[in-house]
Amino acid sequence: MAKADRLARLDDRRIELEAEYREALIAALRVTAAGKWGLFDHNGDRAARAATAPVIDELAEIGETIDKARAQLGMPPFALQQEFLASRGRVSPQAPGEPKQAQAWLDRLA
Repeated sequence: MAKADRLARLDDRRIELEAEYREALIAALRVTAAGKWGLFDHNGDRAARAATAPVIDELAEIGETIDKARAQLGMPPFALQQEFLASRGRVSPQAPGEPKQAQAWLDRLA
């Protein structure tokens, strides 16, 4: 019974962390949609990367904790984090800019 209680508490914590991750990501997306570049690291600009580093670090830390909990619970990795990480990095010159990409993310998450 103790193991079941521990797993239930872990699952409750996972749910809280996933909500926290989502809120932090939405806040960062709003800033980016308003015109601040760097969240998606499309340009590889050092100044933009440094400015967004605290946000990226916070998301990564929460995401890693979520993935550890999910692994203990026999669940797949946190899909929202995987999608966000996959969307970062250099893109073709024809790709939409970071503000437009952030707005598309906000529309999808709404």
